[in-house]
Amino acid sequence: MLCTRLTNAHILTMDPDHPVAHDLGIWRGRIVGLDDAVTSLPAREVIDLQGATVLPGFIDSHVHLAWTGFKASTPSVAPCERVDDVLAVVSEATSGEGEPGAWVDIAGYDQRSLGRHLTAAELDRVSNGRKVLMMHDSGHACVVNSAVLDVLPTDVPHQDGFLVEGAMAAARRLRLPCSQEELADAIEYAARTCLAEGVTACAEAGIGGGLLGYSPVELGAYQLLRDQGRLPLRIQLMAGGDTLRPVAAHRNDGFPRALDLGLRTGFGDDWLSLGALKIYTDGGMMARTAALTAPYEGMEHTGQLQDDPDRLTDLIVDGHLAGWQLAVHAIGDRAADLALDALERAQRLRPRPDARHRIEHAGLIRPDQLPRFAQLGVSAVIQPNFLRYFGDDYAAVMGEERAPWMYRGRGFLDHGVTVVGSSDRPVTDGAPLRAIQFMVERASTSGQLIGPDEAITVDEALHAYTVAGAYACRWDDSAGSLTPGKRADLVVLGDDPRRVSTSRIGDIEVVATFVDGHESKEAAL
Repeated sequence: MLCTRLTNAHILTMDPDHPVAHDLGIWRGRIVGLDDAVTSLPAREVIDLQGATVLPGFIDSHVHLAWTGFKASTPSVAPCERVDDVLAVVSEATSGEGEPGAWVDIAGYDQRSLGRHLTAAELDRVSNGRKVLMMHDSGHACVVNSAVLDVLPTDVPHQDGFLVEGAMAAARRLRLPCSQEELADAIEYAARTCLAEGVTACAEAGIGGGLLGYSPVELGAYQLLRDQGRLPLRIQLMAGGDTLRPVAAHRNDGFPRALDLGLRTGFGDDWLSLGALKIYTDGGMMARTAALTAPYEGMEHTGQLQDDPDRLTDLIVDGHLAGWQLAVHAIGDRAADLALDALERAQRLRPRPDARHRIEHAGLIRPDQLPRFAQLGVSAVIQPNFLRYFGDDYAAVMGEERAPWMYRGRGFLDHGVTVVGSSDRPVTDGAPLRAIQFMVERASTSGQLIGPDEAITVDEALHAYTVAGAYACRWDDSAGSLTPGKRADLVVLGDDPRRVSTSRIGDIEVVATFVDGHESKEAAL
């Protein structure tokens, strides 16, 4: 007897051996058969979907769950477009009860809407004796007041309270770590938001270190959720590259650096596991810190690398030698050069044909870099919604020649590179369907076409959020398609993305989400 049979459905399996089905059987969290193989079998529960479209659950291969959850409950200056309005929000956030010198977080900062950066002196006027850290929406910068600068190491660079990349990380490290209970609540909130948008599995892009780590024991918060039955979807965790440390392993192991006990990619179970090692090489376009080979349009600078190039290369190589899958953050083309060179060197030292290394973002990739991605077997984990929402600005700072190279689709696919869909939430909207719409039409919210030759088909875009996501997260034996034997993780949609007009894809209703064969009854908190 089946646990559940879904019937009267339009099932897009993403499995070329059985691409479309009308019935699907579930037993103990797994798909056991399609159509005639299950139609006549008895089932404890039969769900008539009345012609609704069913797809494999979307996989978001690059998210920041803790940041998403904390941001939702943090005072925000978005969408303020005047400095005085921003300062009014800060004044209100710091005016309540609290100890003098206590920290106050502010979210939603973006200098582009203001025309310039705020200064520490401006924040001082409205800080009410508190330490203020106003996080840039990109996650690559912040503005702090003088109370923070006074306790910041003197060698940390800043511009009138504006800190980028490593300097921002230094300011964040001044604070006590978040408790596991606080982290668990934030993560659960974000995970339920993902679930409401049809996401059944995601990869958390860096815990324990890097720019956005919240605690040296951050993994424990995810285990707490797992132990308490509060983990609503499947989560793969990327360890921050700076969590590795030198180890005196056996010389035959060849591990220059590792996590304690040699933990690496693959440890865990179907619900919670260790994924790739996350390594930052540069910043972001929004903060103008992505590392380019030529200056930003109308500016004199080319962004920045996160560290000395040799040290970054050594970290990438050491991670590879220690057996990790690598997720290398590289947004600008100069950063991509460094990442590709390092991965090539690593594979030369110790060939690992199925390492499945990934470049996260791949925001600006020159034509000559495309064959190198293919030769190295590197996946491109892109964020289509960046161009949907920020594309007008990005196109302006890249200029006419480079704008078509941003967050490519067709260029990668035509070179045989795996394109993986993701959101980088909470940097922008995380809804997969809206991202899929952009991948097909390449239009920003203003209607501006950005690199229209990089458009791909609806089927290819769906593949990026299902089959390719499973491949990039090394889940391809258990997820990504609705194939007998795989996990019963699926999303029910109010319409077929392949049949509606492109402009309507992003507005298709997510009717239900199933994880492990069970329908989620909970919307986002």
